[in-house]
Amino acid sequence: MAEHGGKTDSVGRARRSRLYDYVDASEPGRQGAADRVVRGRREFAVLLGAFRRTAVLVPLDPVTGSPLAADFGGVRWIYAFSDEGALARFAVARGEGAREWAFQRWLGARLLDGAVPAVGVPCGVALDCADGEDGMLFPPVRGIVPDAVAVDVDGGTGDVR
Repeated sequence: MAEHGGKTDSVGRARRSRLYDYVDASEPGRQGAADRVVRGRREFAVLLGAFRRTAVLVPLDPVTGSPLAADFGGVRWIYAFSDEGALARFAVARGEGAREWAFQRWLGARLLDGAVPAVGVPCGVALDCADGEDGMLFPPVRGIVPDAVAVDVDGGTGDVR
């Protein structure tokens, strides 16, 4: 079956339907969505790089002295804060603003490359988690944490799941 009833132009080529001019527009927003994904990945890579180079505050558990963390959604999240104000907002949100908070300064890279693998369970970093949309999660996935502890990589083969 030929388009246009098999009609051809003077050179013998089938005439192109005007519908071909609209192929890219046939799915509104599709190209825009792809561009947003690429742009979002680029922006996240910039944020991740800045986090890895920055010293953050890591509060210590008052009982064990290890980095303070919580389990949520099958992942252990180590708390980290960009400054003392962010840590104070977290303490107040927990209803523990009156107590003294011991903390250490760690490079983000040290958290992601050293602390996360040492935990022994799927683990990521929650940065400024009391600050709503201004907070950031660094989940235990390839490209953020070492492949050996990333949940989206098959440990035996190194393949992405």
